[in-house]
Amino acid sequence: MAEELYTAFLKLKTKTEVAHFLRDLLTLPEIREFTKRFQIAKALYLNQGSYQTIARKLGVSTTTVTRVAHWLHHGKGGYQLILKRLNVAS
Repeated sequence: MAEELYTAFLKLKTKTEVAHFLRDLLTLPEIREFTKRFQIAKALYLNQGSYQTIARKLGVSTTTVTRVAHWLHHGKGGYQLILKRLNVAS
């Protein structure tokens, strides 16, 4: 089942298409949460401060920052891949 979702993402061609699909798929709080997780990963990747600093800046708990840090450094490499493809300097 998840394979169909992955394939669906690959069919999207523009930012607008992605935005519309995500809005239909997710609630606004879910989109905000995923956005924050991505910003946490980016801040960690760029070494932009302590977990506490990042948590305070993004309005999340240090537990959330710790969880994202775990997946950034010990996950499947998805965060690393997309941050590199977006040319986020490390």
